[in-house]
Amino acid sequence: QVQLVESGGGLVQTGGSLRLSCAASGRTFKSYAWFRQAPGKEREFVAAISWVGTTVYADFVKGRFIISGDNAKNTVYLQMNSLKPEDTAVYYCAAGANWIPTMGEGSYDYWGQGTQVTVSS
Repeated sequence: QVQLVESGGGLVQTGGSLRLSCAASGRTFKSYAWFRQAPGKEREFVAAISWVGTTVYADFVKGRFIISGDNAKNTVYLQMNSLKPEDTAVYYCAAGANWIPTMGEGSYDYWGQGTQVTVSS
């Protein structure tokens, strides 16, 4: 059974940091991504990484968030720094078979349940 389990969410003050983790089990994937969904808004792309370490970021997180992966642990991370209240959302991990990380939700076949990130002002 394939599972993606996110962890690391929580409440943090503006300017603070959090590190999200996504542990995959049941199979290995060629690419992983993080998406987020704020209340009343559509889910949006945050960052993605391929098996060989190629990364892509949404413009609004460049310079603040870093996506990384540990192939041996089948785990991907999202280091979030300089957090802002507008970063408040449920963050979802996704995984797929594409070698090239993409921003489109349709490229990812498996999704986690999400982890809440709340940034207080």
